[in-house]
Amino acid sequence: MEILSILLFLGFLACWIMVLIPLFKENVGLGILGIICGLFAFIWGWIKAKEKGLTKVMIIWTIIWILLIILNLFTMGSMLQNM
Repeated sequence: MEILSILLFLGFLACWIMVLIPLFKENVGLGILGIICGLFAFIWGWIKAKEKGLTKVMIIWTIIWILLIILNLFTMGSMLQNM
């Protein structure tokens, strides 16, 4: 489980950086906001996906985000069960 979590996190980080690059090119202030608030970068990425050519990255990032949430729920459940 830990290896899967690390791999998903690295994929998440890569997608985030791939969205931050065009975000910074559009506006430095928005890029800084995208670093501070990853959710803003995620939403901006979906809004500008077709315009900036980020559709594949955003689909992958969304899938990774969903898998991380599911993995965290399973981890939390097993931790509660061990208590």
